[in-house]
Amino acid sequence: MFKPKYIISNRLLSNIKRIAEIITNLNSHSFSGVVLADSEKRAREISAFSSTSIEGNPLPLTDVKRILKTRPEHIRDSEKEVLNYNKALIDLDGSIRNDGLIFDLALILKIQGTITDGLIEEYRRGQLRQEPVFVNNPKTRQAAYLPPEHSEVSQLMKDLLDFICNNEKIIDPLILAGIFHKQFVIVHPFIDGNGRTARLVSKVLLAKMGLNTFNLFSFENYYNKNVSRYFEEVGLIGNYYDINSQIDFTSWLEYFTDGIIDELLRVGKNLEMENISPENELKKYHQEIIGYIEKHGFISDRDYAKLTKRAKPTRNLDFRKLIELGIIEKFGKGKATYYKLKRG
Repeated sequence: MFKPKYIISNRLLSNIKRIAEIITNLNSHSFSGVVLADSEKRAREISAFSSTSIEGNPLPLTDVKRILKTRPEHIRDSEKEVLNYNKALIDLDGSIRNDGLIFDLALILKIQGTITDGLIEEYRRGQLRQEPVFVNNPKTRQAAYLPPEHSEVSQLMKDLLDFICNNEKIIDPLILAGIFHKQFVIVHPFIDGNGRTARLVSKVLLAKMGLNTFNLFSFENYYNKNVSRYFEEVGLIGNYYDINSQIDFTSWLEYFTDGIIDELLRVGKNLEMENISPENELKKYHQEIIGYIEKHGFISDRDYAKLTKRAKPTRNLDFRKLIELGIIEKFGKGKATYYKLKRG
């Protein structure tokens, strides 16, 4: 049975209250659809860049943005890592929006399979490790931590998932997500992709428990600002069996919630600045287009003409602006043309 050791320190309690205040403040504001869509796109770019950079991916943010936009056919492993992480983000966000996500081992295996697609042997994708591993010190590149034996990984993961599920309505979701993140890294259940999977699953946990900032913020960004500090807080040094009984999660939980505050404040500031940008402003007639699509699934020019007195050339400009802002997509040709909301 998994029983993590931690205390609700003054700093941790203060952080939890601060996060609740920031989220309440964000929810009290109304942001335009285009601002939210742009923020979601930027959050995925930053997350894909930061989470892969933490693991040593050398691509700068400018290259990551280019790759996600152009999706080149012939790519290197570093580019594949970025595309895989972005795909996992889009898939998970879609499942969360549709409330079709079940938090279990199958989900974790699927996430690891997605981020390692084409990067490791097929038989190791989406599978708990069946061999011993060691974790290197990111600075010295020498072995610093020996995780549990592979024969115990399955039971340790079951214990961790049971702890999360049994305490979902008892322990604060921030604490649960933080405990999951660190314990997952401690167990190190996969041959590859442990860090990226831990960060993705932690975001899913926060969203499932009501802190649905999943599509707007990137706490990976906070960790990537000081990778050495992140590894120092989330990782261990030594042999698992020698230090397991001494592990205290308190310091990590303080750091974990520090990161969420830092990122929420950054996102809130950016949302406020972008929301007042005239280029991003959506008029009433733009909102009518979006509202119609949300209700009926699509809209044609004939449908739009019934909603507005705007002339056909002006209606075409309205559709074009929403396309350029990445909010809708165009399908069909001529009189058969119709528009749908753009996903991912």
